[in-house]
Amino acid sequence: MDDSVDRHIARWRGKAPFDERVEAIVTRMQFLVKHLAQTKDSALAAVGLQDFEYETLHWLGARGEGGRATPSELAAELKVSPAGMTGRLDTLEKAGLVRRVRSVEDRRRVDVELTSEGRAIWLKAMDLRGEVEDAMVGVLGPDDQDVLAALLKRMLLRMENPGTPDR
Repeated sequence: MDDSVDRHIARWRGKAPFDERVEAIVTRMQFLVKHLAQTKDSALAAVGLQDFEYETLHWLGARGEGGRATPSELAAELKVSPAGMTGRLDTLEKAGLVRRVRSVEDRRRVDVELTSEGRAIWLKAMDLRGEVEDAMVGVLGPDDQDVLAALLKRMLLRMENPGTPDR
């Protein structure tokens, strides 16, 4: 059975020089990433979050129960300007999803933490996004998932460390 990439390659065959195997792999990865992004956006919309809100809640949630971070730590982790982070936090605080807490040890320091509502909506979004990921990867059995994970890791390591030899 042909997929959209098979049809894409057939359209371009003989019109442009490319390695069909490489084109098939890269294009399928691009299409899968695009599909994943669209379905994850839908999952976020179902809980009333935008991507930037989810990412901020996610970084706070990753710090564990009661996890806190300063706005500057969050800005650095999310690669956002301090002003941009202030805007994000203002929006999330108004929605009741985070709160700013003054440090007991240093009154100049302000930490940000998830509220119980923020944690609940973040976990719901995680569940919905996880369902999308499970559905995509679930078409493969466990052994195939292990092989794919190893192959993708090898490719990613090469891109992250271009001067190192394979394996």
